[in-house]
Amino acid sequence: MNIEDQVREAIVAELKRQSEAGQQGLRVKSGEAEMITIEGRVNLDELTMAVVGSLAGGP
Repeated sequence: MNIEDQVREAIVAELKRQSEAGQQGLRVKSGEAEMITIEGRVNLDELTMAVVGSLAGGP
């Protein structure tokens, strides 16, 4: 897996996690592999930590 795939997967996973938590009214729809639709507020600190963690080999 290359770095772009790691970052993409981390972003999608974190957005879906935030969406499921339902705290900011976030809705995530993913259809095509390279496209995603998001509606609502995103916690950028948590998104950043998820991406950096994926690059560092974290969960």
